[in-house]
Amino acid sequence: MKKERKKKEISKKENVIEDEIFQVEKDGEEKIVRKEILEEDKLASPEQLKKEKKVFMSIMIAMAGFILLFAIVYSAIYFSSHFIVKGVEFERMKIGEILVYKTNLPVDYQGGIADYNFYLRTDPRELEKIPFNGDIILQENMVLNLMNDFNCDGDGMIAIGNVQNLYSLIGTKIISDKNATCDSQGRYIFMTIEEGNETKITEYGSIGGCYEVEVSNCEILKATEKFMLETFIKVNKELKE
Repeated sequence: MKKERKKKEISKKENVIEDEIFQVEKDGEEKIVRKEILEEDKLASPEQLKKEKKVFMSIMIAMAGFILLFAIVYSAIYFSSHFIVKGVEFERMKIGEILVYKTNLPVDYQGGIADYNFYLRTDPRELEKIPFNGDIILQENMVLNLMNDFNCDGDGMIAIGNVQNLYSLIGTKIISDKNATCDSQGRYIFMTIEEGNETKITEYGSIGGCYEVEVSNCEILKATEKFMLETFIKVNKELKE
């Protein structure tokens, strides 16, 4: 039996076919048997390549659009609950049914530095509207005196507790001394909280560091949180310097 191989190329638009031809002898007669053994893919035409490229580009554009849409939606959700006030970052969130505004400060904790979370009840952007005439001066000691009984449906206790907690964590010892006055030498922070016609904070004293916090219509929480906000801003600025 004889065996021959040949390859036939039909055209670029057709398949390339490789044949095997066998010469078989049967009953004294020779017969030729052809067997197709390989069929390769068609050679792509320029039109087909162009079409495939167009499909590929469409897929890539669709993927890019999806990524962009995801980024826009994520940013919208994030920035609706996150914002910055004078360098201090806040997150709007709920604790149970209470809407709060969370921020944090690095504080000394068990021999190391840890971020401590603080929660304000008032939107810090609204607190900016409360007048604050002066600057925050940090000292190792603070005298904090209440000149009136601020119950205010429990807000008074929360307000004073928040101020004490903040200043204790940044290293300031808080005391109450009804006989103390503004120190002309600025050896301690002196702060009084009393009723007034307008909720505002005023710094006074020959070298500063003394604060008169006036509270109108039981807005003691807003008044003290304004003082806390200014403290956050001061501490954050010092940490970056």
